[in-house]
Amino acid sequence: MSAFIVAIVGAVVGLAIGWMVRDQKGKSDVASAEAKAADVVKKAEAKEQDVLIRAKDKAVKILEEARIEEKKALEDLKRQQASLVERENAFGTKLLEVDDAKKKLEADLAKTEARLKEIESLKTEELAKLEEVAGLRRDDALGRIMKLVEEQHEDTILSRMRKLDEMSQDEIDKKARNILAVSVQRQASSHAHETLTSYVELPSDDMKGRVIGKEGRNIKAIEALTGCELIVDDTPGMITISGFSPIRRQVAKRALSKLLQDGRIHPGRIEEAIEEAKKDLAIDIKKAGEDALYELGISMAGIDPKLVQILGRMKYRTSYGQNALLHSMEVAKISTLMAEELGADVNVCRKGGLFHDIGKAVDHDMQGGHPELGYQIMKKFGFPEEICYQSIGHHEDKPKTVEAVIVKAADAISGARPGARKDSLEFYVKRLEELEAAAASFPGVDKVYAIQAGREIRVFVNPTQMDDLAAEKTARDIAQKIEAELKHPGEIRVTLIREKRVVEYAR
Repeated sequence: MSAFIVAIVGAVVGLAIGWMVRDQKGKSDVASAEAKAADVVKKAEAKEQDVLIRAKDKAVKILEEARIEEKKALEDLKRQQASLVERENAFGTKLLEVDDAKKKLEADLAKTEARLKEIESLKTEELAKLEEVAGLRRDDALGRIMKLVEEQHEDTILSRMRKLDEMSQDEIDKKARNILAVSVQRQASSHAHETLTSYVELPSDDMKGRVIGKEGRNIKAIEALTGCELIVDDTPGMITISGFSPIRRQVAKRALSKLLQDGRIHPGRIEEAIEEAKKDLAIDIKKAGEDALYELGISMAGIDPKLVQILGRMKYRTSYGQNALLHSMEVAKISTLMAEELGADVNVCRKGGLFHDIGKAVDHDMQGGHPELGYQIMKKFGFPEEICYQSIGHHEDKPKTVEAVIVKAADAISGARPGARKDSLEFYVKRLEELEAAAASFPGVDKVYAIQAGREIRVFVNPTQMDDLAAEKTARDIAQKIEAELKHPGEIRVTLIREKRVVEYAR
């Protein structure tokens, strides 16, 4: 029991001693931490003091540098002001010197003018005294002298004038011949003229019967729809298409070629082939216009596609037997070469030469001469006035511009070269056109075709606007008008066709 009590007392005493030791150690650690904290604070305060001292030193240094810079700037400004004052003084001095020189010059000028007036007065007085002594005025004396010289040297003067004129004219002619020779030599064109017939080759002579058809219905249908005459004769493997319009002949030729290739030849298929041929021809016409522009180096960017189409139509027009498109291209090339030699506007001559006859592409469909129509067409498609004028200028006796003179000369060269034109062909075509126009002038007439080399015209009338009796009267009137107004060799047959066609579809 006593041992237990001793153990308890020992434990209590141990706990008391441990608590005292722990308390003493805690106080010692707190004191040590406080000492360390105080040391850290002292170091921070010392560092802060050092930073402040450095900052103050730096600020003082910056202020000092700023004062030095300000002082330098003030000194520079003073020097500049002194320099400006010095220059201003020098400028004032120079200005005074200039004023003095000007006044002196004006005084000298006044003295010179006075001297000149004095001299002129003396000359007038001297001349008056001479005229008084001679009894002649100055103009009279000059006239007498000139007359005397002319009388004594008349032959010499006239001879000299003739020589100068001949030399001048010879030089002009020589230069003109040289320019024309160079231009023509650099341009080569075909010498073949257009004809009035086209030919279609047949795979065999048996096809002639199929082309003619039963009782001639196929050949009649082709002739009625194209306005051309098909000549089927003894020529082996060949059918001749005759007509004065190149476009009609081309449509007939293309349509007949399609029919021969297809093998089906009957009135229904003939109409389809002709429509296809017209579409193909429209594409070919547009390509012809594009090729012409490309060959001449004219950009198509500024040319309306409709104008390109109109230009291509000239491939199937002739002027005195000469292809209108080839003629226009030839005029454009020759005009360009001449413009380069003469220093004229090459662009105006090139475009003006190409489009100078553009009115011929539409003069069959519109009223008016081709020069005025061409001018209106070019104006419509936005061409400048100097290019539009070429359409009219090449038919004027005295064109207004140098470029128009060049185009007129090139047009004459192209038309006058050997083999270019054939007058009889043009007169023949004109006679056929007049025949068609005379018949087309009657009301109710839809289409008119001159065939058989002008010995027959076929007139198609609208059946809803004209009955059989009126058709007979119209045919007589057409024949009488041709007899009264037109000159024609032999007899012309007038065939008037009044046909009503009804089409229905069974579905």
